[in-house]
Amino acid sequence: MSYFMTDLSGTSVEEPDEAMMRTILDGLADADDEHPDVSLTHENGWSLSAFPSGELLWLLWENLDEPDAPPRQLSGVSKDEVLRLFGLLAAGDTAEIERLAGS
Repeated sequence: MSYFMTDLSGTSVEEPDEAMMRTILDGLADADDEHPDVSLTHENGWSLSAFPSGELLWLLWENLDEPDAPPRQLSGVSKDEVLRLFGLLAAGDTAEIERLAGS
């Protein structure tokens, strides 16, 4: 397994395709204080979590394998852009996300 997504209920889905990523992301419509986000995590340790923020989304970009690396945020992101970034991360291509997150 090279990547997985975690849905709103905490269930992991191994290597989802774009349609499943969209379904999981659409689940944010039911987010609450206990279940606030969905995420995609690559085997290289990088994780991108999406949280609802009005009509747009707020993202948390972090490397779970490097606790000293500070997490970064992206705000005001469209669902289509999140899906594009999830696709990049699924492929292990972190450069564009790093650029957007202001590394």
